[in-house]
Amino acid sequence: QVQLVESGGGLVQAGGSLRLSCAASGSIFSINAMGWYRQAPGKQRELVAAISSGGTTDYRDSVKGRFTISRDNAKNTVSLQMNSLKSEDTAVYYCNAIITTAQAMDRSFNYWGQGTQVTVSS
Repeated sequence: QVQLVESGGGLVQAGGSLRLSCAASGSIFSINAMGWYRQAPGKQRELVAAISSGGTTDYRDSVKGRFTISRDNAKNTVSLQMNSLKSEDTAVYYCNAIITTAQAMDRSFNYWGQGTQVTVSS
C-alpha cells in the first residue's frame, strides 16, 4: 500500500504565503513525476505544478513567478511554496505522484493525497 499525506493548508490573507507538503510512504520502489493539483468549487481539477524525478518543473501560467515546487527524493516528499496568494487560488489542493511499487515493478500507478484546503481571503 502507498499513501500520500498532505499538510500545510489553511486560511491566509491575499498577498500572504503558505507552504504545502506531501509525504509518500509505503512499499515504494521509485517515484516518477510528482505534482500538485487543485479543485475549486464547481470547477474541474487542474494541474498547478509538476516536477520530474530529475527536477524539471512545470507550472500553470497563473501561478508562474508566485509558486515554487520542490521535492526531496531521499525523503519521498514534494512541497509547494505559494507566495503572493490571490483569492482565485482558493481551492482544495491535492498531491499527486506516479509511483512504482515493490510489488509491481513493471508498471506505475497514479496516487493521490486526500486534499488540503487553501482559502485566501481578499
